[in-house]
Amino acid sequence: MTADWQSALARAQAHAPFLALALRRRPELAELLAEGRGEEALAAARRSGERVEDIGEALRIERLSHALVLAIGDLAGAFPLDQVLSELTGFADSALDRAMRAVVARRCPDAEFAGFTALALGKQGAGELNYSSDIDPILLYDPATLPRRERDDPGEAAQRYSRQLVELLSSHTGEGYVMRVDLRLRPAAEVSPLAISFPTALSHYESSALAWERAAYIRARAAAGDIAAGEHFLEEVRPFVWRRSLDFTAIEEIRRLTARIREAYPGPREPGAGFDVKRGRGGIREVEFFAQTHQLIYGGRLPSLRLRGTRAALDALAGEGIITAQTAQELGEAYDRLRVVEHRLQMVEDRQTHELPGGGEALDNVARLDGLEDGAALLEELRAICARVGEHYDGLLSEGDDGSSGGVAVPAQFRADFDARVAHWTGSLRVMRSAGAQQAFAVIRPRLLEALAEAPDPARAMARWETLLERLPTAINLFRLFEQRPGLLDTVLRVLTLTQPLADELARRPELLDALIDASALDLPGSVDDLAEAMRQCEEPDYETRLGRIRQVVGEERFALGVQLIDCRHDPLAIAEGLCRVAEGAVRTGAEAAIEEFEQVHGKIADSELIILGLGRLGGGALTHASDLDVVYLFTGDIGEESDGRRPLSTSLYFNRLATRVTAALSVPTAEGALYEIDTRLRPQGRNGPLAVSVESFARYQASEAWTWEHMALARARPIFGSAEGKEHLQQAIREVLLAPRDPETLRADVLKMRGDVATHKPPRGDLDVKLMRGGLMDSEFLIHYLQLRHGLGFVPALESAIGELVAADHLPPDYAEHHLALTRVLVAARLLAPGSNESTPPASAVLARACGADDLPALRRAIIASRQAIAAQWAEVFDEKLEIE
Repeated sequence: MTADWQSALARAQAHAPFLALALRRRPELAELLAEGRGEEALAAARRSGERVEDIGEALRIERLSHALVLAIGDLAGAFPLDQVLSELTGFADSALDRAMRAVVARRCPDAEFAGFTALALGKQGAGELNYSSDIDPILLYDPATLPRRERDDPGEAAQRYSRQLVELLSSHTGEGYVMRVDLRLRPAAEVSPLAISFPTALSHYESSALAWERAAYIRARAAAGDIAAGEHFLEEVRPFVWRRSLDFTAIEEIRRLTARIREAYPGPREPGAGFDVKRGRGGIREVEFFAQTHQLIYGGRLPSLRLRGTRAALDALAGEGIITAQTAQELGEAYDRLRVVEHRLQMVEDRQTHELPGGGEALDNVARLDGLEDGAALLEELRAICARVGEHYDGLLSEGDDGSSGGVAVPAQFRADFDARVAHWTGSLRVMRSAGAQQAFAVIRPRLLEALAEAPDPARAMARWETLLERLPTAINLFRLFEQRPGLLDTVLRVLTLTQPLADELARRPELLDALIDASALDLPGSVDDLAEAMRQCEEPDYETRLGRIRQVVGEERFALGVQLIDCRHDPLAIAEGLCRVAEGAVRTGAEAAIEEFEQVHGKIADSELIILGLGRLGGGALTHASDLDVVYLFTGDIGEESDGRRPLSTSLYFNRLATRVTAALSVPTAEGALYEIDTRLRPQGRNGPLAVSVESFARYQASEAWTWEHMALARARPIFGSAEGKEHLQQAIREVLLAPRDPETLRADVLKMRGDVATHKPPRGDLDVKLMRGGLMDSEFLIHYLQLRHGLGFVPALESAIGELVAADHLPPDYAEHHLALTRVLVAARLLAPGSNESTPPASAVLARACGADDLPALRRAIIASRQAIAAQWAEVFDEKLEIE
């Protein structure tokens, strides 16, 4: 849009007495604006007080100059809203800083300024100040470094400076005022001094701060004075603001706060005479609260949401899938327009007002200042905007219901049993003893009773629910979460009833439920790059915190994938691939963290690097919930070198110790739980060999000493960590080994002997052990690897792709992949739903069948037998050996 400076000036003169007066008092700026030289006028406004010696008067001159130039540039369409807000905030920061330094210098002219900080909250903290806004700083001081005279008490000096600061900025003179300063957001404002010491403030936020103070600190920023000290303080209070787990108590707290605000607001509910565009329904505050409520709930675990600006927060919420992109756009555009209208109201008389004028003529005046025809046009626009905002905000506050009965018929005996168990929980479980916990439980109790009664095995569900309660550190937040997300209760009961591995994991780590709250909870994990980036989003750079973050993300993703499996949301094959991507992300970030930690002590070895080779299901790109990670550690470079750290190591020793460190990073439990079992037995010479060997040594061993089974393992090997060049170098070495000529009869004899030994020493564990039973996955894998090595083709780590190449070469029948993958589905699903490889409870067995595409368990058994028979038939054709399929 082309800027219209003449129209802006005309509207300002006609409809805004404050701006008309400012144009007369700043003719030099009016001239620049009339010529359309907006940026020059803005630069001149910044310099307008530089020749005035008195700091107070200089700031007042600059304030009026800024207000004039920004208003005209805004009305002309030359300065977008973001620029206007940023410029107004920048002036406020600068004025506050200069005023703080001035009041200190009056008393201690020769002292170095330090130990006096202003934290900006509200719109100043967010960088979103309006034309006639108060600022709401919190003034903090350091008793040890605050400049003062020798006889001054630090606290008394801080109060003196604070009073003088408020007077300097707020008092009116012939040049007006600088800013109204409101210090009521400080801790315990009704009894505390104007400035609070850092230790006192920290103690308050750690022990007795209220919910609204958490919300206020979302936008807190060290804006003036001793910035470094302020930033350090904000880092110390970060755990107070950003709770690690999802905090659904915030919804209730914000609901109560909003209810009080709405009750205290006497104006009309929809735009009309006297409507408050800030406090009214669908107004500015509701957009801000909408964003902040979601930030409070999710920001503890999603650092990407810790943004101060309202628009930025809405966009980040959409980016994380917590709200829709449409919601973010609608609320963002509404917010911008409401802020513009707010500015128009304040431009008229330079008043801190948000109310639409009561008289028709006054409303028309505001509308025409904005460029509209009349007040009716403005009201029509605002009604549509506020209605949309109000609907979004009402939806936020009304999520969930009162937990009342849905009319499910509960057997009398089960109701009596449930009532008896509730009495037991209330009397004996620590997490149920407080009045708050009991009140929160009372809300979900009817729904819990019905959900337990409808569970496939109600008694088992209630017993495992009790186990979960026994292990919870606190229950209130969980109960509030169920209140807000009733569907989660059903999900939890399915977990507790259907799958022992997930039930045990949830009992150990109830915070895993956090992973099910996001809008993307039922989506498959993203790419390895995306997962690794999420694992790197760590609040602290220290090693243990980084490892904890990896475990947090892995635990949540694995748990969510388990829930998706028992809900039959995705093909078990897709679940298996998702589990592998999660593992690869963990390997990548765990290795990065271990390497950085290791290099701090031992340095680096030039032109060398660690490469991690994934084998087995990790190499093939499809894991189960019970899979170990089969890896081999390799390194590149000259073996005779030495590292350059303060404790140097020779190449071999360096990489063997580093491999040990990486294994620990991926396997040792932390406060966030365990990660993976790492199996390195597939390395050269197995347990008797070094943990890490050079790529060249590995290639020589594979070419001259390795057994046939080791080459079979290589057929599913894939480098998963290292540089692109290093991984390609290793892949080429593996390719040469696999393509080397070999004697067909020796190969056949080796394969049959190995499979026979396994059958003797590792019989099937149960009638659903599709891996070890004859005609199962192990037979299929041995057959595939034999054909790969026999014919020198199909060397693709993903077995379904390898099968495709073998089928294309007419070494396997066209339907072979179908049978192999059918058994793979059973394996993946059974690891959760039948972990003993035997038939589980009837409900779990029914879910197992459905997950694998069968109508019921008998149908699944028939399908398993059919696939085993197909694999056995191919085994007989290739090896001339009949497998018994019962």
